[in-house]
Amino acid sequence: MKCPHCDAMLPFILCSECKREIPEKSLYCCWCGNTITVKEEESDFSKRLLCSDGSCIGVINEDGFCSICKKPYAGEPM
Repeated sequence: MKCPHCDAMLPFILCSECKREIPEKSLYCCWCGNTITVKEEESDFSKRLLCSDGSCIGVINEDGFCSICKKPYAGEPM
């Protein structure tokens, strides 16, 4: 999708109703008015693996280390 002002390429998604391009984080389709729903995997916090250090608020990244304190995960194997 191109910006109407500067012709730069913008990230887009397709409306599930009319199948036209709309800006990526739209809440409604600018063409048909359809409500755009957030994908469940983007908002599902229950799948996070919390840091095993009891005083840290970080989550374990895909490499097995805390995103805040950088300590390796000390719980069950991933």
